[in-house]
Amino acid sequence: MNVAARDMSPGSSQADAIVVAGQRAVCDLRGALYFRDLGLLAVSDLHLEKGSSFARRGALLPPYDTAVTLQRLEAVIADYRPRIVVSLGDSFHDGQGAARLHEIFRAGLETMMAGRDWYWVAGNHDPEAPADLPGETVRELAVAGLVFRHEPARKGGEGEIAGHLHPCARIVQRGRSVRRRCFASDGLRLIMPAFGAFTGSLNVLDKAYAGLFRREALMAYMLGQARVYPIAGSLLRA
Repeated sequence: MNVAARDMSPGSSQADAIVVAGQRAVCDLRGALYFRDLGLLAVSDLHLEKGSSFARRGALLPPYDTAVTLQRLEAVIADYRPRIVVSLGDSFHDGQGAARLHEIFRAGLETMMAGRDWYWVAGNHDPEAPADLPGETVRELAVAGLVFRHEPARKGGEGEIAGHLHPCARIVQRGRSVRRRCFASDGLRLIMPAFGAFTGSLNVLDKAYAGLFRREALMAYMLGQARVYPIAGSLLRA
């Protein structure tokens, strides 16, 4: 990728500045979204305890997903020091995921939550409040003209910040195909990449996104190895 990203993150070149429904935000390379004026950090689809969920069904995965995801989340929170954190649903891979958290992980998560407002948005994997954890569980959250929810609405999506679809984008440059997780936005709404270590992704040109974006205004903010790359929708490939 040869597109230069604007340096907007604390002391690094790992983020790109965007505007969604009039609110300025930073797309962080690690998959978090930060609204500086609101002091609000959003992450989506952590899918904590996915490995242990699969193990219960006899499909063994390396049991490191929760540790890796929480380590990344801790680093993002340390960088931005938000007043508000919104986890946009599917924070846990199933409804019992919070109860399976190892004490070390639970203690670390509670330390991150201390002293700030923390919202768990209900997802399709975790529709109920996480067991024995602080924070407020909501179906959606309205802040300063923005609406934070798990699944994108098919109608009335202006100002929406959503997750669920795990967007990624693909471009072909100099004969080489590059596919990366991304933030997807048309300036009116934004769909966030999955933050979890064991999460997959779905191309933003897939039919699942049909009708969500104004195609002529679609931008994919692709997460490269060292920076975020803003790519016009016209350059994307299925």
